[in-house]
Amino acid sequence: MSSLPSEPAAAGGGIRLRALTRSFDRAAPVLRGLSLDIAPGQFVALLGRSGSGKSTLLRILAGLDADYSAERLQLPPSVSVAFQEPRLFPWLRVWRNVVLNLPGADLRAVALAALEEVGLDAKADAWPQTLSGGQAQRVSLARALARQPELLLLDEPFGALDALTRVTMQKLVLDLWRRHRPSVLLVTHDVDEAILLADRILVLDQGRIVADTAVTTPRPRRLSDPALDPLRATLLELLGVVAEA
Repeated sequence: MSSLPSEPAAAGGGIRLRALTRSFDRAAPVLRGLSLDIAPGQFVALLGRSGSGKSTLLRILAGLDADYSAERLQLPPSVSVAFQEPRLFPWLRVWRNVVLNLPGADLRAVALAALEEVGLDAKADAWPQTLSGGQAQRVSLARALARQPELLLLDEPFGALDALTRVTMQKLVLDLWRRHRPSVLLVTHDVDEAILLADRILVLDQGRIVADTAVTTPRPRRLSDPALDPLRATLLELLGVVAEA
């Protein structure tokens, strides 16, 4: 397969994607003519069963997979990604992990500013192995923020965290999004997480988007809110989960 070079998007970020297909070897395509628009500043969650193509799509948008075909792929010039694993280099201090491969002068100041935003500026000179799982994931977010992204890609960034840390990280991501307003695409398996965070929820199945739903309940949202029950039931059904009565 030949890839199509991405084009710069309109000012303010966003995604415009048309007819994206990705196959591996001679197997059936993982992504099948997928089209997607994300508006500048919009927070979008992407749900799907394992193997539906969620992470494949994110890797393409992040520029980590070029072996695809598409009629159009339009992205902002600044894209950052945070994965489920923080992917910190253990031989570099925390602040150096934050600005790794980042050009410019006074990179320590850049790192400290990003770490302060995630509440970890006091850990700037720590070694990564001394951090808790939640702290390491905060460093990963700081690294993404240091690049001042117009598009922030999150690939199940809370999946390996305990429940309480996960809630804290969800609130942090929402606060950072409100402050900086990048477009966000969050890949997750967690229906409730998508409902709490996103403006819009997509469901990917067999390489195609089969549902595209706006979340109109104002933030902050509570999972106990009965107004969210119909949306939760619909999403669970689309994912093949039968909710108990």
